Amino acid sequence: MIRRIGIDICDIQRMARAVERSGDRFLLRCFTPGELELAERRPAWLAGRWAAKEAVIKCLHDTPLHLYRRQIEVLRADDGAPRLRLLGDARGVRIALTISHEAGLAVASASLELPSPRPAFLPRSPHVRLPRRPADGHKGTFGQVCVVAGSMDFTGAPYLSAMAAARTGAGTVKLFVARTIHPILAGRCVEVMVGALPEVEPGVLGAVSRPDAESRLGSATVGIIGPGLGRAAETERLVQDLVATVAVPLVVDADGLNALSARRELLTELGAGGRVRVLTPHPGEMSRLLGRPTREIQADREAVARRAAAEWGAVVVLKGAGTVVAAPDGRTATDPHSVPALGTGGTGDVLSGVIGGLIAQGSAAFEAAVTGVWLHAATGLRLQERLGSAGVVASDLLPLLPVIQRDLRAEDGEADG
Repeated sequence: MIRRIGIDICDIQRMARAVERSGDRFLLRCFTPGELELAERRPAWLAGRWAAKEAVIKCLHDTPLHLYRRQIEVLRADDGAPRLRLLGDARGVRIALTISHEAGLAVASASLELPSPRPAFLPRSPHVRLPRRPADGHKGTFGQVCVVAGSMDFTGAPYLSAMAAARTGAGTVKLFVARTIHPILAGRCVEVMVGALPEVEPGVLGAVSRPDAESRLGSATVGIIGPGLGRAAETERLVQDLVATVAVPLVVDADGLNALSARRELLTELGAGGRVRVLTPHPGEMSRLLGRPTREIQADREAVARRAAAEWGAVVVLKGAGTVVAAPDGRTATDPHSVPALGTGGTGDVLSGVIGGLIAQGSAAFEAAVTGVWLHAATGLRLQERLGSAGVVASDLLPLLPVIQRDLRAEDGEADG
């Protein structure tokens, strides 16, 4: 919200001398016909309107509006108070105005409240679509996300992924971590339900965790697996088993992708039986998944992503400047953003939560991935405009995600709620 106050003072005798010296040439340049009709060349009345116009111009300083004196008309309401009318681009803007006369002076004060202009968004694919938010919706309407993540060395990643799903609008988010690190996450994620899974050693999930993990994921709308899980051999086997068996849609990120790269034969079975899988590799992870040098991945990102999506039967999100999203049916979308501020640890964990949150609310996997990538990048760009390209941290994205969604709905002419 832009709030401005303008104050001006005009000497009545000085106004009288200006009228005497320049006459109609001065009056017609500075006042409207309606004002001149009411003024009848009275210096006190003209001085009050002059001060009022100057006060309005001052309170519009450093706003998107700019008016000349003849675009500001100060008439008189039925009760004698000044009645302000703005012409040109300022029609509909409301400014409170007062005028007083004392000791040969006319004094005016103007105050303005104006919504801050929303920065323009970059172009977007037609597949960027936010899910509907019906007015009678409740937490059951907007789905449940189940996140299996975290390890002793990585407690930030599960927090970022789970909270991003919540900030994107999922109705319920449940985070499941190894028992040893449960107190850390339970104390931090007060808006997310945090549960403990059995562990094979402190902070490490494995075969003993599988029954509970399968049950929790199976009862959710969508699962997210991988952020901060670590690369213990037992953890990787757990991920491989879950990705191969869980029926609900899964977003696989970070160490979840590393687990799949250890058994690449599983990749071609990802979409078997109609299972929905979204993989979110950065170029290094894509290199491990394909067994090809990173430079080859980067040389033809769209073709690499499209071919992988078709072979694996999964939606592939190849992250980086100009993130490419590819679907098994051949559809692709390249995001227009290049945001150096997002080049920091944890922002990928946020993206996994955003995509999971959109799927929970009913978006199809490809649309959720394209929309999630665009929303994540637009949020990063807004932060970069405010803070600069260095020093943004992943958690800075979380409170801004709902704001960017609100602004996107407004741009599309859709009521937010």
